[in-house]
Amino acid sequence: MFVFPGRLSRKIVGMLSVFFLVALAAIGMTLYLSWQLEGVAAAINDAGSQRMRTYRMIHLMAHRNESREDAGAFARQLQAELERFDQVLRDLRRGDPSRPMAPPRDDEVERKLLAVEASWGEAIRPLVAAFLSQAPDRHGAVLARFDSQLEGFVGSINDLVLAMEQSYAANTNLLRSVQAALILMAVLGTAVLTWFFMQQVIRPVSELHAGIRRMGKHDLGVRVPVESDDEFGGLAQGFNEMAEHLQAAYSTLEDRVAAKTRSLGERNRELGILYEITAVLSEPLPIEALCQSFLSRIRAALGADAGAVRLYAPDTEKLYLLTHEGLSAEFVAREAEMNCGDCLCGDVIDTGMPVAFDTVNPPPGMKLRSCIREGFATATAFTVQYDRQRIGVFNLYFRTAHPVSAQEVDLLETLGRHLGVAIENQRLRSREKELAVSEERNLLAQELHDSIAQGLAFLNIQAQLLQDSLNKQDVEEATGAVAELRAGIQESYDKVRELLIHFRTRMHQTDLDSAIASSLAKLKDQTGVAVRFEHSGSGLPLLPENQIQVMHIVQECLSNIRKHARASTVKVVVRRSREGMQIEVADDGVGFDPETDPAVLSDHHVGLKIINERAHRVGGQCQVKSAAGQGTRVSLWLPRRQREAA
Repeated sequence: MFVFPGRLSRKIVGMLSVFFLVALAAIGMTLYLSWQLEGVAAAINDAGSQRMRTYRMIHLMAHRNESREDAGAFARQLQAELERFDQVLRDLRRGDPSRPMAPPRDDEVERKLLAVEASWGEAIRPLVAAFLSQAPDRHGAVLARFDSQLEGFVGSINDLVLAMEQSYAANTNLLRSVQAALILMAVLGTAVLTWFFMQQVIRPVSELHAGIRRMGKHDLGVRVPVESDDEFGGLAQGFNEMAEHLQAAYSTLEDRVAAKTRSLGERNRELGILYEITAVLSEPLPIEALCQSFLSRIRAALGADAGAVRLYAPDTEKLYLLTHEGLSAEFVAREAEMNCGDCLCGDVIDTGMPVAFDTVNPPPGMKLRSCIREGFATATAFTVQYDRQRIGVFNLYFRTAHPVSAQEVDLLETLGRHLGVAIENQRLRSREKELAVSEERNLLAQELHDSIAQGLAFLNIQAQLLQDSLNKQDVEEATGAVAELRAGIQESYDKVRELLIHFRTRMHQTDLDSAIASSLAKLKDQTGVAVRFEHSGSGLPLLPENQIQVMHIVQECLSNIRKHARASTVKVVVRRSREGMQIEVADDGVGFDPETDPAVLSDHHVGLKIINERAHRVGGQCQVKSAAGQGTRVSLWLPRRQREAA
C-alpha cells in the first residue's frame, strides 16, 4: 500500500491545505465570473433602454405641436434625452464600475457598438439637434428624415443587444462549467480526504480497536498489521508486542474469540449490504430502473445465480415480471405473467411470509416446473410491501443448495420493505405530476368558463331571437338581432384573443418588467390612452409559475380598464424590497363602488373575482380601491417567500 512520507500530523495538514487552496481558487474564479455576468446584464439592460429612449424622442418631436409646454421646457426635455443617450453610450464604451456595469469585450459586440455609435453620431443625433434649432415649419421634414432612419437605427440597437446576450450566454456557460468543475473538485476532494482518513486514521483505529476488543475477549493471538511509520504504526507495533507477552498465559481463548470475530464480520457484512441498497433506493429513478439496481446489488451481495422482481396487480390478482437477471428467455416467457396460485410467489403475496426451499423436496402441491427446468437447487421469495400493503415479490435463485440463515431472512425482509417504500415514493412523484397537469387543465377550464362560455350563452339567446324574428318576418327586429349577434361574436373573439395572449405568456425569471411594459404598449396602441410604468428596488425574482400568474393579473386589470374605465391615463408601479413585492395598477377613469356596483356583483362580470383567485393562488393579497369619478387602483402584495426562485 502507498504511504505518504513523514508523520501523520504533517500528512493531515498537507492534505487539508491543498484542499483549501484548490477550493479557494475555484470559489474566487466563480465570484469573478459572477461579477462579470452582473456587469454584462446591466450593459444589456442599458443597451435595451436606448430603444425606448429613441422612441420617446420621436414621440416628443411628433407631438410637439400638441404639447402644452413652452418651447424652452420642450427643448430642455429633448436635450435631456439626448444627453442621457450620450451618457449611456459612453457607459457602454467605458463601463461603470460603481454599479457595476461592464459590457462584454469581444469583436462582435465591439463591431455592433461602433455601428450604433456611428448611426447615432452621423444620422440620428444631428436630426434631433436640427429639430431643436429649426423653425416649426421645418419640423415636418426633419421628422420624415428621422422616421426613415429610425428602423435601421433601432435594428442596430437590437443587433447590439443580441450580441451582448450571446456573449452573456457564453459567459453563463463558462460560469456553469466552473461551478461544475468546483462540484467535481469538491466531490473528488471529499472522496480523497475520505479515502485518506479511512486509510490513515479510521482503518488503523478500527484495526487497533478490533484488536483491543479481541484481546479483551482473551484472544491474545490477535495481531494488527504495521503498515506505516507514523503514530499509528508505533501504536500497532506496541500493541503486537503487548499481545505477544500476554499470549503465553492466555492461549486457550483463541477459538472463542475467532467465533466472535466471524459473527462480527457477518453483522458488518449485513449492515454494509443494508446501507448500500438503502442508498440506491433513495435515488430518484424510474420504478423499473430502481428495481433493477436493487436486484443487481442484492444478488451480488448474497451470491445468487439469478433473481427477479415481480409487481402485484390486485385487480387481476396476478404477478407481472418487472425485471430479472440470470434467467433464460424461456423462463421469462413462462413467468412474465402468472396467477397467484401457480407458484410460491403467490403464497408469499397471500400470507406475507418469506419462502425458501430446495427444489428437490418442494412443499406438497407446489408447482416448480420452471425452477426445476432452469436448474435451480434453491428458490426464495420475499414480499415487497409498504405500510402492510403487499405490492410485489422479489426472488433469488441458487443453482447449488443454499441454506438461508435467520439473519439473512431478516435482512431480506427489511430490504423488501425498503424497496416497497421506494416504489411507493416513485408512484407518489408520478401522482404529483398528474395533479400538476390536472391543476393546469382546471385553470384553463376556469378561464374558458369565465370568459367564453358566458358569451356563447348570450349568442345562443340572440340566435333564438333572430329565428323568432325570421319566423315572424320582422325585418327590423331581425336586423337588430343580427347586430347584437355581430357584437357578441366580436366580443367573444376579443376574449379568445385575450386568452391566447394569457396562455402563450412565457417569461424568464427576470422578464416581468419587460412583459408589463409590452402589455402597456399594446394598451396604448389599442386605445390611445397615456401609459406610465415605474419600477424600483431589487430582490430575488419570482418563481416562474408565480411570475406568469402575476402577469395574468396585470393583463386582467388592463383588460378591465380598456373595457370599462374610459380612462385617459394608466399607471403601473412595481416596487421590490427585502420584505416582498408591491404591484399597483391605477387609472383615472370613471371608477365604481366595489361594494354596491351591480356590474361588479353580477355573475356576468368576473374580472375582479379572477384577479382575487389568482392572487390567492400565488400566496398574495389583492386590494381594490375605487370610487365613482375617481378612478381605480388595484394593489397586489407578494411576501418574500413567494419570490424565492428555484
